[in-house]
Amino acid sequence: MKTPRFKRILLKLSGEVLRDPDTGECISDRILAEMAAQIKAVRKLGVQVGVVIGGGNIFRGLKGQDRGFGRAHGDNMGMLATMINSLALQSALEAAKVPAQTLAATPMPALVELFTFRRAIELLDAGKVVLMGGGTGSPFFTTDSAAALRAAEIGADALLKATKVDGIYDADPVLNPKAKKFDRLTYAEALARRLKVMDSTAFSLCMDNQIPIMVFDFFRRGELLRVVRGEKAGTLVSA
Repeated sequence: MKTPRFKRILLKLSGEVLRDPDTGECISDRILAEMAAQIKAVRKLGVQVGVVIGGGNIFRGLKGQDRGFGRAHGDNMGMLATMINSLALQSALEAAKVPAQTLAATPMPALVELFTFRRAIELLDAGKVVLMGGGTGSPFFTTDSAAALRAAEIGADALLKATKVDGIYDADPVLNPKAKKFDRLTYAEALARRLKVMDSTAFSLCMDNQIPIMVFDFFRRGELLRVVRGEKAGTLVSA
């Protein structure tokens, strides 16, 4: 068994990918099971896994502004959506015989424990996958920023950003077939190019804390495993 490149990772998943493309249901049991299987394979290498998942399949905070809710109120709704997704993924992991626990950024004592970095590390050291829901607990921050913050707090070796494409490009590869893929970028380059794969706050947090970012295609079979093993995959953003 190849030694993993990372001992502890923060996996950032998009909530939107949970939507069932066939039925339109906001949460697909099949996609949840696929996520759980990939995480299980990584855990078998002895890697500790923290997860932050978005809520875009249910409600995206920015949409609140468009609907007259106001950004802060919309973001609060989006943070609740991330909790639903976190609990759904926890259930899928437990069904796959992977111990998992969800922590919330704001108090929800009837549902889950409150996130503290000490509690998260304690659970990771105990062998559990730790799902960190509720964003940062404050509006005006994306779940990408929450993922960068949590990665710093738990001392993750890397932030792994799972997307629908196989890395970072200089343009949208879906719209522009001539888009150029980057194998490696510095934090400064990613910020200067205003790449939309993550927001500037998330990039800055990772840069300040020297946390490398791996951007990869989560739906390419075995890609998460390749990233964790240090094999050629995706795009690396680092110093």
